[in-house]
Amino acid sequence: MITVVGLGNPGEEYAQTRHNAGRIVLESLAREFSFSDWRSDLKTRALICKGTMSTATLQFVLPDNFMNNSGGSVKPFVKTDTDLEKIVVVYDDIDLPIGTMKVSFDRGTGGHNGLGSIMQVLGTGAFLRVRVGICPVTPEGEMNKPKGEGATADFVLKNFKSAEMEALASVTEKVRDALVVYAKEGKERVMNVFN
Repeated sequence: MITVVGLGNPGEEYAQTRHNAGRIVLESLAREFSFSDWRSDLKTRALICKGTMSTATLQFVLPDNFMNNSGGSVKPFVKTDTDLEKIVVVYDDIDLPIGTMKVSFDRGTGGHNGLGSIMQVLGTGAFLRVRVGICPVTPEGEMNKPKGEGATADFVLKNFKSAEMEALASVTEKVRDALVVYAKEGKERVMNVFN
């Protein structure tokens, strides 16, 4: 079984924010494929549901604590190297344009606190990541990234605009396809196909 972690912050006030892109994607896929109801797991401090997409059996995990404490919710799922090979983390990436995604493996944090927390707790970055672009683009298609740390933090904690939510919906389909390819054919194949 593949364990897919969707990063974000818990609570209604964060539900539609850009920083919650990973969480939003998994919630959407769980609805689309009629996964089990989300259950709150006190041991992991996470919401968990399970289901099947195509022939891939997956469990979705949404850490139920704030982004920079995500690692504590992931650690209980990784007891062996084999467990680590079956972890996928889906999260927002300000360095990718909205409407795009990229699959990577064993890279740095890119300044993402949730990813940093997971890497610190696990002691490694050797797991698959699905990076969901949230950077706005100009009408000419150029990325229009907020300038400065304060501006970036403010930007990611604001709600998606309606056009951005439409772009996120199209990326959700790509994430679905990537997860199925990963489950069937492994990390090299999914990176070749989706990058």
